[in-house]
Amino acid sequence: MSVPVRAGPSNWRRAATLVLAAGWTRPVPAAPSRPQPPAEGFRVLLLQRSASQGFLPGAHVFPGGVLEAADRSTDWLRLFAPHHWPPRFGLGPAPPQRAAFPVLPNVRPGAVDEDAAALPDDIAFRICAIREAFEEAGVLLLRPRGPRPPDQAPGCALAPPPALADWRARVRRDPRHFLSLCAELDCTPDIWALRDWSGWITPFSRPGGRRFETTFFLCCLNEPPPVFPDLVEVVDCQWSSPSEAIESLISKEVLLAPPQFYEIRRLGNFASLSDLHKFSLDRESEGTERWMPIILFTADGTIHLLPGDEMYSEDSNFLENCMSTGKKTEEIMNEGKTFHRIVLCNSHNYGDYTGYSIHVTVLPKYKHVYPKSFVMGKSRL
Repeated sequence: MSVPVRAGPSNWRRAATLVLAAGWTRPVPAAPSRPQPPAEGFRVLLLQRSASQGFLPGAHVFPGGVLEAADRSTDWLRLFAPHHWPPRFGLGPAPPQRAAFPVLPNVRPGAVDEDAAALPDDIAFRICAIREAFEEAGVLLLRPRGPRPPDQAPGCALAPPPALADWRARVRRDPRHFLSLCAELDCTPDIWALRDWSGWITPFSRPGGRRFETTFFLCCLNEPPPVFPDLVEVVDCQWSSPSEAIESLISKEVLLAPPQFYEIRRLGNFASLSDLHKFSLDRESEGTERWMPIILFTADGTIHLLPGDEMYSEDSNFLENCMSTGKKTEEIMNEGKTFHRIVLCNSHNYGDYTGYSIHVTVLPKYKHVYPKSFVMGKSRL
C-alpha cells in the first residue's frame, strides 16, 4: 500500500445541512418491479441538485448550504429579543467541546465574520440550515416571536409566504434578506427544533478541490410541509423512508453521496418519528462527532475509511492526501476485522456507485447510533 498518492491545498468552506424527518400516514403503493417497502412511520426530505451544479451535480441531498456572514450577524439579536439572549438563546446547556481530528486551515469560528459580538456557532449554523431550507425547498421553519413553548414535541413549518418566488430570489441574492423576511412575518428561525446530529468533512480526492466542514442537524416535524424546489440549485424533491431511499439508490433512481448514504442508513434504526424524536432529545447534551473520511483507492473501487476503522489514521498528512493500493477491495476486506467504512465497488468515477455497501463493527460514541452493516447491488463483500 502506498501513502499518500496526491497532495494539494483545498478550498475550505463551512456549511450546515438539515435532515428533515416528517411523520407520514399516507399509503405508499408498491412499485410493480419490487415489493412494498417497510412502512416506517416517517419520511425524509431529499432534494435533487441540478446537473449544472459544481458540487454533487444531480445528487439527492438534504437541504443545506454554505454559512454566510448574514447568518452570524448581530442584527438577529433584535429579532430574538426580549425573550432569547446570547449565548445560548434558550437552547439549553452547551454540549461538551471535544478535541476533533483534523484541525482545518482557515476554518475558524470567526472566519466568516470577525466581529467578536457575532452570533455563536450553535446559533449561526442553525440559522444557516433554516435559511437554506427556505432557499432550496421553500420550507419555512419559523416560530412566532415570543417565549419558547415548554413542550419539545415535533414542530411544524409555516405556510409559504406571499410572493414566495420573490422572497427566495431576494434571499439568494443577499442572505441578509432572510432576516427581513422573518421580521416581516414577526417570527424567528425555529432554532430550538434543530437537534445536533453529526458533522462531516469532505475528504480529499483531488488537489484544489472544493471541500466543506458541514454540521448536520435533525429536525422532526409532525407532517411533511409543501416543498417548492427553486429550480435553480434544486430541480426535484421527494419524501422517502430510509428503506425507500435505499431501494431508489439500488435501482439507480437516485444518487447519494457517501455521507447521505450513511445518514439514511443510520435513520433506518428508527421505526417511527416518535422514536427518532425521543432519541434526538435524549442525547441532546452529548453533542456530535465530526468525521473526515480518508479515501483508499483500491484496484477496483474506493473505500471511505471512518474514525474507529482499523485502517483509519489520525495523521494530518491525510488532510490533503489519499491512500492507494494495488489490491482489490475484496482482498482488503478479507484482511480486516474492525470496520467503520463505506465501500464503493467499481467506483473511481463520480456517480458510478455499483455495489455500494457499509461495514460497521465498532461501537457508537456519545449515546449515538451507527448504521447496521449493509451490502447492496452485486458486491460480494
